[in-house]
Amino acid sequence: MSSTDGSVAATADAQAGAETGREAIVRAARRAFTLRPYAEVTMRGIAAAAGVSPSLIVKRFGSKEALFNTVVDFRSAADELFAAPPSALGRHLVLTMVELRERFRGDPLLRVVFSLGIEDERTLLRARFREQVTDRLAAALTGPDAQLRAELIAGQLLGLGATLSLHRPDGAGSHATAERLADLYAPGLQRLIDGA
Repeated sequence: MSSTDGSVAATADAQAGAETGREAIVRAARRAFTLRPYAEVTMRGIAAAAGVSPSLIVKRFGSKEALFNTVVDFRSAADELFAAPPSALGRHLVLTMVELRERFRGDPLLRVVFSLGIEDERTLLRARFREQVTDRLAAALTGPDAQLRAELIAGQLLGLGATLSLHRPDGAGSHATAERLADLYAPGLQRLIDGA
């Protein structure tokens, strides 16, 4: 292997490690901010849970507030969840939820329900969820009761995530393929999407 090939491989390994470190930090921060009020969460505790140094968190995110703002942002999950035409969205939602849960090693939406922060934190989290998930979906729906249907769809997605979390690791959902889950769960979502 030439020195150029070696440096390209080293750069790719460093980028993969950097992304893994970032994902570990965000995952640990989601867990911490969900389980404890903001004031009780420390960068040191998040770093320990993520297996990184506190200085790496500061380097990547700048501050605890910036990290919290990353955690309460649902846009990237919403981008993936809503990346299908309305006629195929129900199935896409289920398949994407399962894939995101595997990739994040946790549910990308459930923190909105289980956050134990103080009222201001919970209010911010729910406001972001409404704006970035529910209202965005409502704007994409056609027909009557778009906002209500969007809220019901969001509730169904939260219910799917809660069910898969509640019954792991030995529940039926852990043995079913994503396709089978979509076969069973997507038709109800699609009816809400279609407004039928």
